[in-house]
Amino acid sequence: MATVPAQAQEQQATAQQLVVDLGTRTGEFRGAASGALYGLSDEGVPSDNTLEPLRLTTVNQKPPAGAQHPNGDALVVAEPFFRTGGDYIQINVQDMYANWTYENVGGVIPCNQVCFDNYMQKLAWVVDQVSNSPYADRIVYVPFNEPDGIWYSTGTGNAAQYQTRMNALMNHWKAAVEYIREHHQGARVMGTNDALFRARNYGDFLTFARDNDVLPDFTSWHQLDSTGLNPLHGNYFRTNYQTYRNLERERGIAPIPININEYGGNRDLTVPGQLLQYVAMFEEAKVDAGGKAYWTAAGLLGGDVVETNKPGGGWWFYKMYADLAGADTVKVTPPTATTIDKLEGIAAIDDSRRQARIIAGGGTATDFDVVINNIDPETFGDTVNVTLSATTWSGQNSDAPPPLVLRDQDLAPENGSLVIPVRGLGVHGSGGPNIDLMSAYEIVLSPGGAGSRQPVDLPWRASYEAELATVTAGTIQTFGTPANWNAAATSGSRHVGNLTQNTSAVTFDVEVPEAGAYRLSILYGNQTGQPSQQVLTVNGGSAQFVDYQATLNFQWRTRKDVVIQLAAGTNQIRLAKSHPELGVAVAQASLDRIDLERLSGGTVTRSYEAERSQTKGDVTYEYDNHQQSGAGHLTLKRGGEAMFSVYAEEDGYYDLEFRHNSPGRPGSITANIGLDRRPVDGAVLRANPGGGTFFKTDRHRLFLSAGVNRVTVQPAANTPVRLDRLSVTRASNAPTVRTVEAEAATLTGSAAVQSHGYASGGQYVGWVGQGPQNRLSFQVDVAQAGDYMLVVHYANDERDTGHVYNADIISRPIDFVVNSADATRYWFKNTWSWGNWWARGVPVTLKAGTNTNTMYNDPANGATASGCPTPCMPTLDSQWAPNLDRFDLAPIRVN
Repeated sequence: MATVPAQAQEQQATAQQLVVDLGTRTGEFRGAASGALYGLSDEGVPSDNTLEPLRLTTVNQKPPAGAQHPNGDALVVAEPFFRTGGDYIQINVQDMYANWTYENVGGVIPCNQVCFDNYMQKLAWVVDQVSNSPYADRIVYVPFNEPDGIWYSTGTGNAAQYQTRMNALMNHWKAAVEYIREHHQGARVMGTNDALFRARNYGDFLTFARDNDVLPDFTSWHQLDSTGLNPLHGNYFRTNYQTYRNLERERGIAPIPININEYGGNRDLTVPGQLLQYVAMFEEAKVDAGGKAYWTAAGLLGGDVVETNKPGGGWWFYKMYADLAGADTVKVTPPTATTIDKLEGIAAIDDSRRQARIIAGGGTATDFDVVINNIDPETFGDTVNVTLSATTWSGQNSDAPPPLVLRDQDLAPENGSLVIPVRGLGVHGSGGPNIDLMSAYEIVLSPGGAGSRQPVDLPWRASYEAELATVTAGTIQTFGTPANWNAAATSGSRHVGNLTQNTSAVTFDVEVPEAGAYRLSILYGNQTGQPSQQVLTVNGGSAQFVDYQATLNFQWRTRKDVVIQLAAGTNQIRLAKSHPELGVAVAQASLDRIDLERLSGGTVTRSYEAERSQTKGDVTYEYDNHQQSGAGHLTLKRGGEAMFSVYAEEDGYYDLEFRHNSPGRPGSITANIGLDRRPVDGAVLRANPGGGTFFKTDRHRLFLSAGVNRVTVQPAANTPVRLDRLSVTRASNAPTVRTVEAEAATLTGSAAVQSHGYASGGQYVGWVGQGPQNRLSFQVDVAQAGDYMLVVHYANDERDTGHVYNADIISRPIDFVVNSADATRYWFKNTWSWGNWWARGVPVTLKAGTNTNTMYNDPANGATASGCPTPCMPTLDSQWAPNLDRFDLAPIRVN
């Protein structure tokens, strides 16, 4: 059995093992567990860039005009969801009520006739809205949410109470389902949607529903807390799944698709290693779909999308998961479960691509081995290219770069087997083991032996937990443990808070291999509502204030990066409330962890191998050219497409180099390049036949938005395009991006200049909205007509009256008018604070010469609902635009 060379090979005998059998297939990859409850907020929030690569199947949203939340109307988010590949949307009908756990009109348990009559009035209105919408056949009704606790309390242990309550629920289920199916032909329903799976409840439900012809189209329940992963606990999914299927068989009911439409505790969300615990079980059982639970704020895909367009570590995990599409899953055997959090994995093989992919991790703070058996030489050849990558937790509101490549090499299996040692993220220093525990690792197998490999040269890194540092006048607090599963995830399960006294400080002793520049990344929380500060000193030298944006709460982590100079050997990094010379920092922040990374000073180039891209249409995978980079390349034929999820650290110009071979008349256009599903004028690949070099490069300089950018390559004619690689580098000599301060624009009506210390130039414009008369406009002159990116820097912290356990944030729209064109509406997500200035890029088309850009918020352009039963939200849109700081304008493509 061949083993990947590793420095820690001597640990192999004691390492845990995850065994993958490529010869035992377990069915077609389902890939439907990446949904989320209230994961979408508005048109473009989250962005299409972040939705399409995840290949979502379903999400769960509120019904039209539902009063439970101020945004996320199913019929409002339907268009962006379906155009990015979604299949169906669930709606919780009871979200028509404003207050969770829903107003009980009758005031008793179970829901009495007064209560149910009120509900049926609302249900009738929802069915009318949905059945007459363009999306009628793609909406699934969830009549009741968690009835074992809400309205019916069928989770009771009292037998008499249970029977009374279950009878009421079943009679109401029958009436609701019959109404839906009578008034919405072809409608589908889901239930009973209990918070906990109980065999008693679901057995009685199935019997009643079978006998009364009201079986659901999808069976659903929730798997919320981490104890749901414990085989000794009644809420264990694998046991629940088998028990439920047995209940169906005993009653002669054909298997009904299962949807676990709420899964994960707050400690699990955004953490790749924790999310994998659930997804691996769901994929093993081939559940129809699964969706992350909702604990804090809507419109973030369960926290995996940061701001509007930036991916967190959880997003990259679900991208790994989505990349298994089109394959067959294979048998994976994890170690025997002895703890709640444990090593898990998903694996699949794709014959047409000649690739196998494995996702492993979670639950282990120690090294582990992935043992891969039955590697077929007919598929992979005598040597196999093995690429090992990792993505780890980045906090709840920090973006993350693409997974870090740890190894890329060709190996010769022995007797059809390989052992791949997984040895962490190359992290040094003392920071506790949980960084690995929070990670997910991807292994990709492809045919080896041809082409060149990217050298793996990892920069030196180290991580240090705040609770393990020297803490002065602060409090170490624990969050996100199995016993505290509804608290947000925390690195090491602890942070340091209450750093409010002038003497408060956290001092880290760090050791680095060489002197030079290091990136210091501070993972913190700040719930003060405005930016806060701490004083940073290194080795007792000059002090500086570090500014922290506000976060949703002290448990939510985001990252602040600072470049510091360190000496070789031992150094001391201190973050404090005050300094005798600099003074006292503004407000406070909690500290979770610091990360250090040695900076090389060179330009970073990210490479995206074509054979790893997401493809559709007529595409073949080739592995036989010795000039190819990576394991292989693609041949795109007419109708084929390769899509790359390109990451940009910040808004700006990047050089995109497309390595390809395209036959045809020299210089002719053979492929078109698209950005975010829009063709880029002038960005094409040209034929380059013949010559000693098989692959050649076309370079294009494009303006990319911070976060995810969808870059597509499509053949322009019948000539095939052989695509090898896309390389992306931040442009070093790019043209200056034009900037217009909002306070320099022309203001009309109530629009007014305001002051804020963290706004660009110290000022911004507020009170734009409540009609087009209260607007902002400015003119720009451009030499060339074409497509431009207008980056809007804004702040928005509008919220609804509040919710028992979430923030009820509200997005604000802007109606954009360029010259005399019709207004186009874009939505700007809540920024957690009026002092956080975020950015969103808006595409505009300008003419040569002078262009007038006008911005306002006209409520008449928004989505409204009339005639809905009280309570509901008759107007779903904010009447104000966000506060506007500045605008950056740049052509999408420059020569």
